[in-house]
Amino acid sequence: MIAIAGFVALFALLFFGVPLAFALGLVGYLGFALLSGFKPAGAMSAQIAWDTVSSYSLSVLPLFVLMGNLVNRAGLSRDLYAASNAIVGHFRGGLAMATIVACGGFAAVSGSSLATAATMSSIAMPSMRSYGYSPALSSGSVAAGGTLGILIPPSVIMVIYGSMTETSIGQLFIAGIVPGVLGILLYALAVRATIWFDPSSGPAGPRLSLGERLRAIGQVWVVLGLFALIIGGIYLGVFTATEAAGIGAAGAFFIALAKGSLTIRSLIEVLIETARTSAMLMVVLVGALIFSNFVNIAGVPSAVVSGIEAAGLGPTGVILLLIVFYLVLGCVFDSLAMILLTVPIFFPLVTQLGFDPIWFGILLVVTVEISLITPPIGMNIFVIRTVVKDLPVTTIYRGVMPFILADFVRLALIVLLPALILFLPDQMAH
Repeated sequence: MIAIAGFVALFALLFFGVPLAFALGLVGYLGFALLSGFKPAGAMSAQIAWDTVSSYSLSVLPLFVLMGNLVNRAGLSRDLYAASNAIVGHFRGGLAMATIVACGGFAAVSGSSLATAATMSSIAMPSMRSYGYSPALSSGSVAAGGTLGILIPPSVIMVIYGSMTETSIGQLFIAGIVPGVLGILLYALAVRATIWFDPSSGPAGPRLSLGERLRAIGQVWVVLGLFALIIGGIYLGVFTATEAAGIGAAGAFFIALAKGSLTIRSLIEVLIETARTSAMLMVVLVGALIFSNFVNIAGVPSAVVSGIEAAGLGPTGVILLLIVFYLVLGCVFDSLAMILLTVPIFFPLVTQLGFDPIWFGILLVVTVEISLITPPIGMNIFVIRTVVKDLPVTTIYRGVMPFILADFVRLALIVLLPALILFLPDQMAH
């Protein structure tokens, strides 16, 4: 009953506008105090706060945030779009496919879906409009491409999931590569299907000369090399995820410096923005871990396990039920809130059923991705609506439908073929 009251109180606080971090921390502290006493609750909360901010493994978070901010300051997003456009822009629907590829590349260094959607909206939408692309296809490709931000490594969501479940962050990063690439390919097929039904929605752009293509590609090879160094180093066991984050941040600093986009003032702005974002994420994580302890001591995970066993659902049935639950929850909460609220409850159930925590983490992220573009909320949709103010929300909803279908295909492949996720992590050097 205390646990139920805690969830009711949490949703009430969120409804009245209390920030997620403070709502989680307050409910977790008071619930733990009611069950174990205020002194143990205070000690538990203080210990979690100290362990979180002083955690070596969590230093990956501000370092990757810094890397993303520096690369963004260096104008990488425009360079990535130009390079992608140079390769596929002359095909029907090529600009939309270029947008998706550019989103995938930008996601690999920003780690944020909302940042990817906002950045690529301002870059790709005007270009697609000028070539006569339909508003639905252009906005849908940006919204869907933006979801890659929380899957293709490095990913803030994966860091938080790994920290909450004590799962290897490096292995999660490597496990996200195949479904991330698969997502790009399926989104490209969704563009082709849209063009097949309506050829006028994505006319072909101009074909660039070989020299122009090489120049465009030459603008991004350094950053792509940095990404390959980071992921390759983690995969081969040369360095840890935290060390990779340090190398990535240093590399991004020198790239921005070499491009002439970094001044003393802009560097200070980047550092302030990094500190602000990192502090916000750390506070949210502290609140989530306090709430997680309350949920565990209240016996919610064991109650959920007992309820599932009583319902007679097999392991596959449980996974399908969780997928449906997350898709519905995504209509109300953003991706970070869903992870923080539900992982403490469902992770013990999933591991008890024998599922691999890395596989479940990727499945969870992909499912959360879909919720970023599904009505009636769809956070990426509203980000695009904010950037492109004259675009009706209904048009964006219509544009994302083929990409949602592509996501369901990818989700089915992940459920049916776990080796898609686990093959690369299993081959990693340890």
